[in-house]
Amino acid sequence: MSNRVDNLLANYVKLDYQAEIDKISSRIRAMLRESLHRRGLVVAISGGIDSSVCAALAVSAIGAKRVYGILMPETDSSSDSLHRGQALANHLGINYTIQDIAPTLEAIGCYKWRDDAIKSAVPEYGEGWKNKIIIDGGTKGKINHFNLVVEDPKGNRQTKRLSLSNYLTIVAATNFKQRVRKNMDYFHADRLNYAVVGTPNRVEYDQGFFVKGGDGLADIKPIAHLYKTQVYDLARFMNLPEEICSATPTTDTYSLSQGQDEFYFSLPYNKMDVALWCYNNSKDVGTLAHALSVSEEQAQFIYKDIETKRKTTKYLHLQSLLIDQVDL
Repeated sequence: MSNRVDNLLANYVKLDYQAEIDKISSRIRAMLRESLHRRGLVVAISGGIDSSVCAALAVSAIGAKRVYGILMPETDSSSDSLHRGQALANHLGINYTIQDIAPTLEAIGCYKWRDDAIKSAVPEYGEGWKNKIIIDGGTKGKINHFNLVVEDPKGNRQTKRLSLSNYLTIVAATNFKQRVRKNMDYFHADRLNYAVVGTPNRVEYDQGFFVKGGDGLADIKPIAHLYKTQVYDLARFMNLPEEICSATPTTDTYSLSQGQDEFYFSLPYNKMDVALWCYNNSKDVGTLAHALSVSEEQAQFIYKDIETKRKTTKYLHLQSLLIDQVDL
């Protein structure tokens, strides 16, 4: 992280972390009691920083005995994610279960739909190959588009620009993963009379980095107002395991290792925090350019990309639309 980015984050994003924990814990208790009428919380634990902090905040709010963790690996998941998830659950002292969702994904065609779309772009793609999608264009002043990266069993990689149809099919297929996990969340929530915790941070929530009916679906979202940098700092303040506090954010969705900046944001999380903070606080492009050590033209492209993602993902935030108002 550059000194400029570091200084801006230190000046504008730093919190009184104990006060923040107390506030979130108090509001969670009130929501469970007054709005949701549930007696505990279910948290899907990915091994990443956001779900780890959400689980820790849940324990802070209502105690370990009323928090239930679910770890849901599948074929493309990293073994490190499962290891970190178990380490967190044991650290917090919560009950948890491990549910391999790969057979369910296989049965509903997740992997087949994805692989067929990949093969239409790379006909030789097959057994033992790996894949991921990377974003390009938006922070260069162009329309965002997505490239497919594949790797054969010998480690040879190739990159292809995806057609819109193939891109949409691959994303639709991989979205099964988040939606199946959310079904599992609500199964355990229903059987325990618990509420479901959602784990997006502020940048993810603002920029629509979630799946409708999947990880975007929840009863409480404790950290949707916090920048990713603040989430990392909270994790350290709450003494979560170092392997979690130092983990690099990934999507853990594709078989090739993939950072969130590759797939969606186009900037590392610390710089994305600064960009969104500057945008939210009406800072001019010169301020952002100075903070990120980029040209003012590049800073303007970043602001435009933030606006474009808000516009194109607004649908994800909508509730079901009613033809006539229904009073309850």
